[in-house]
Amino acid sequence: MSTTMTTVAARPASHDAILAFAWTSAEFTATDVIAATGLTRSTTIDALDALVELGLLRELPNARLAGDYRKGRPARRFALRDDAAVLVGVDAGHVHLTATVTDLRSRSLATQRATLVLDGDDAATRARRIIAVIDAALDAAGRTRGDVLAVCVGVPAPVDGDGRSPQHPRGFWARMNPGLVDELSWAPIVRVDNDASLAAVAEGSVGAAAGCRDFVALLAGTRLGAGVVVDGNLLRGRHGGVGEMVAFDHVEGVGNAEGLGTRAVQWATEAAASGELSPGSPLATLASADLDARAVLELAARGDTDALRIAERVGMTLARIVSVLGSMFDPQRVVVSGGISAGIEEVVAAARRFLPTDLDLPAPELVASDLGADVVVVGAVAGAAEAARGSVLDVWAARTGA
Repeated sequence: MSTTMTTVAARPASHDAILAFAWTSAEFTATDVIAATGLTRSTTIDALDALVELGLLRELPNARLAGDYRKGRPARRFALRDDAAVLVGVDAGHVHLTATVTDLRSRSLATQRATLVLDGDDAATRARRIIAVIDAALDAAGRTRGDVLAVCVGVPAPVDGDGRSPQHPRGFWARMNPGLVDELSWAPIVRVDNDASLAAVAEGSVGAAAGCRDFVALLAGTRLGAGVVVDGNLLRGRHGGVGEMVAFDHVEGVGNAEGLGTRAVQWATEAAASGELSPGSPLATLASADLDARAVLELAARGDTDALRIAERVGMTLARIVSVLGSMFDPQRVVVSGGISAGIEEVVAAARRFLPTDLDLPAPELVASDLGADVVVVGAVAGAAEAARGSVLDVWAARTGA
């Protein structure tokens, strides 16, 4: 969801076309623009001058001054002013907050992180903490709120087209998304989205689903969540609820929406309490304070028999989840994303073995993401960039009165 807090008069379409070209190009000339857009030379020159005057393009020294001139009249050269404003991408997770500030080309300038007490804050406190992390990241980047063009925040809740979350029986969604579209209204462009949806944006742009038009990004650490892309389109639904996993409460062999990491820790703890672990095994000797999903999966990767048994059980559950997602959305690929993706190869390998072979549709390909715990913030930066490209000229025209 994207909101632009400005209304401006119509402008020449050439401005949009040239800025879109500049955003994905290094330095260029008017001839380059004409070849890419089909605009006339006079229209191109007029638009380039207007964008330079707005401060969105920079005119570079000509070829003679740059030392590249050989003969003839040197061509004027231009480039996007990627420092004209900043973008902010935020992963506002259940426990962990991450904010990254980038230039207009999405190159990172600074990142700040914070950890919350699990379910230890109310909505107002959570909103303040999220904004504090954003402000800290801006400060670390040497920028201020006035430099921000677009903010995109991922939250563990469904989000509708207005950036708001529906009511939850226990108030969880309202706490995870505490009116952020209003709290962040100081930014010209604000996008609030579901975290798994932004994970799908990241996977589809720079991750394990790049080039794939039908896939599911499965956030599977603490809770299950899915970003679903069909025919190249990110699906949302009326309330932003596509990909919510409460349906797994009714799926035999899954039983609830607890994430793979949560299950691994729970089953390791139960095995230790019941005496099922081999005496002296690495998993059995692990202190309870050190028992987390990463520890269990790392032991499985090193061949610990007890940890491998738990990884296989988690893999069986993952296979059932993938089977249901495959039947519902017919994806080419399911990508296991988030922090749990680091070291989850044993689980993914087990899930591949347990995928049913008698499904009506072919089973999707199952892979682990290589974007790690920052997948949501990577997607949030991409989301901020997408929103910025569509509205930057409106924002700039309103600021300058052009």
